[in-house]
This record gives sequence, structure tokens and C-alpha cells, in this order.
Amino acid sequence: MNQIESWLSSLSNLVWGPHLLILLVGTGIFLTVRLGFIQVTRLGVGLKEAFIPKNEKPKKKQRGDISHFQALMTALAATVGTGNMVGVATAIVLGGPGAVVWMWLSGFVGMATKYAEAILAVKYRVVDERGEIAGGPMYYLEHGLKKKWLGMLFALFASVAAFGIGNGVQTNSISLALNNSFNVPMVVTGIVMMAVTAFVILGGVKSIGKVVGIFVPFMILAYVGSGLVILIMNLELVPGALSTMFSSTFSAEAIGGGALGAAIRYGVARGVFSNEAGLGSAPIAAAAAKTDFPGRQALVSMTQVLIDTLIVCSITGLTIVMGGQYTEGLEGIALTQASFAYFLGPIGEIIVTVSLVFFAYSTVLGWCYYGERSAYYLLGEKVIVPYRVLYILVAGLGAMTTNLNLIWSISDVFNGLMAIPNLIGLLFLSGVVVAETKRFELERKKEAVQSAA
Repeated sequence: MNQIESWLSSLSNLVWGPHLLILLVGTGIFLTVRLGFIQVTRLGVGLKEAFIPKNEKPKKKQRGDISHFQALMTALAATVGTGNMVGVATAIVLGGPGAVVWMWLSGFVGMATKYAEAILAVKYRVVDERGEIAGGPMYYLEHGLKKKWLGMLFALFASVAAFGIGNGVQTNSISLALNNSFNVPMVVTGIVMMAVTAFVILGGVKSIGKVVGIFVPFMILAYVGSGLVILIMNLELVPGALSTMFSSTFSAEAIGGGALGAAIRYGVARGVFSNEAGLGSAPIAAAAAKTDFPGRQALVSMTQVLIDTLIVCSITGLTIVMGGQYTEGLEGIALTQASFAYFLGPIGEIIVTVSLVFFAYSTVLGWCYYGERSAYYLLGEKVIVPYRVLYILVAGLGAMTTNLNLIWSISDVFNGLMAIPNLIGLLFLSGVVVAETKRFELERKKEAVQSAA
């Protein structure tokens, strides 16, 4: 078993090596330039579409199962998870404070990647046998790029990865956090996780969309609000923390060590783990949105990276660097807990623990939909119920076990492999993304004229 874990760990390091990180960031840079820095010029429009929906749009033109807001919350449910707490802490420990800046930079170009993923997902989505919307990389690889085998590869990788990085690993984090902070037995957590997961996911995407649409905004606001309290109460420490981050961004340690230095490697890698830009997971949720134009939902999806990486991860990173405890041997969730407790006392650790529980649970819900849609693409409607049942069982088993190294390594490999066919599709279909962007810009001008009349 140890030999298998060692082999999988080596394979994971190979998959997530410099070549994939360069491809991820390079695709983001390419799309950013080709789309005229759309994450800057149209960010306001995306936020408005997500949070201030217009009721006057003609309903007959809108296909889809859930609203713009619910699609955004479903995607955020899957991405805002342990990576925002554990991932940021790990990046700082392994890559230094400068890793946070590289996380920001990868997130910035990742917004263009996320935009392109969503626009293609909506354009090439289909209606399945049950009358529900199905979309994502597998569909734009098949119908847009005309490479069904690439779509099947993506679906295979995603359906397997969902059990680990989106399920067992997350419920295990919940179980350990509750056990360490409140002495809750892991078996009890496992049983509860199976029950609450079944309650939501057996209802499908509409049920998931309704649930995450309610608690994800409060979940994020509570964590970010606590972090903002720390920043406001300790404003005098913020300039020093930012100075430390930026000064170590281009230091010899940050850029040394071969093709990618520690800060670059861990900053970019953990940023991608957190916001999933380029992996192809989030566009599966974007495809289910009720929308009349692919470009409209794409602008909404783009804001996901802003919220996940440039806001939530920044709160964690600044708090950790300000506290300075990353030099004392702490790592992972323990470092984040200690940093919040340093400023807020024991309540700080409780805030992090409770936030982790909700962040990780929301990831379980979001990734179930991703895995289910991928399995459906491969095997059809007959696989949906068995997949959900197996997913519920893994949620419980993940919470009850103390060693998830094998599951983590397998899912880590498949999670990285998802990105390769997806990025190929984004690069070769970038012309379609540009054309759809121009088409929606014309629509926006018409809407502006009608509003002014």
C-alpha cells in the first residue's frame, strides 16, 4: 500500500509540475489579451448581472434550470472550501508570503479563463433525457472542437476526481476539525454527513442550487467579515504585511530553484486549487443557468474568481502574514486557526473551525453535481442515482477514516488531468469565445438604448 501511495504521489507531482502550471497561467494570459482585459472592463457588468438581476428579460428566451445567482453560488460552493484556509496557509509555509501575490496574479488571469469556460459551456449545452440542462467541457469538446474522445477523457477524470478532492477529503477535514475543536466523534460526523448530503443531492441541481443559494453567501460574509474585523482593528499592521508579501514576491528565494521558484509554484498551484480556473469544473454549473446569451452568464461566472481568490483567500493570507506565526512550525488549518486566535482570542479558532465545516460541506454539494454530470455524459441517465448513492457513502467513509492518503493521491492526479483536455478546448475555441463576446456586446447596446427610451 505504501508503495502504491508513493507511486501515486510521484505521479501527482508529475501531473501538477511546472508544465501544467505554465499552461494554466499561459492560457489565462492569452485569453486576457485576446478578450481585451475583460476582467477589468466588464467586471462591474458581471457583478450587476449576478447580484442585481433584471426581471424584465423575456422568459421564453431563457433556457436553463437555475438562476444566474444560483449557478454562481453552486460554483462558489465547490470552490470556496478548504483551499481558502488550508491551501493559503500551505502556500505561505512552503513558498513564503510572496506566494499570496502569485496567487492574486494567477487569479487575475484566471478570471478570463473562467469567463471563456462559461461562455462555451452555455453555448454548447444540451437538454438531457429528463429535460434538464447538461453542459461543460465534455460538450464543447465534442460539439465545438469535434473531439468527442477528449470530452470522454475529461468526463472520466472529473467523475473520479469528485469522490476525492470534492468529497472524501472535504468530509475528512470537517470530521478532524470538529473532533479537534469540540471532541465530536468521527463516526458521528460521518453519519451526519451522509444524512445531510443525501437530503440535498438526491433532489438534483435545483435542490443544490436552492440550498447553496441560501447559505453560501452568509458563509462567505461571516468569514470575510471576521477577517475584516481583524484588518480594521490592526490597520497599522496591514502596510507591513503587504510590504512583506511584495518584497518576497521577486526575491531570490521566490524566483530561484529552477523553472519555477517556491513562491511562484505554490502560489499559482494553490490559487488554481482554490478557484479551479482552467480545470473545467465550474462551467458544468454555469451551463445550468437560465440565460438568454452565453456572454451574460460568462460575466457572472467570472466574478467567482474575484470572490474566491481575490477576496476570501486574501483575508486568510493577510491575517496569517500579519500574525507572523507561519515561521513557528505551524501549517495547514492549524496555522489559520492560530492566526485568527492570535487577534481574536479563542473565538478566532472557533470561527475558522465553523467556517471550515460549511466551506467543506458546500464543496461536497457542488462537486457532486460536477461528478454526476460527467458520469451521465459517459453512461447516460442510468448512472445518476447509483452515482449519488455512492457519493453519499464516500462522504460518510471519508469522515470516519483517519488516513486518506490514497484517496487524496488518486483524486489529485485525476483533478490535474481534467485541466489538459479543457485547456486544449479553450485555446482552440478562443475564436468562438471572442465571437460570442461581440454578440453579447451588441445585445447590451440594444438593452441600453431600450432602457434610455
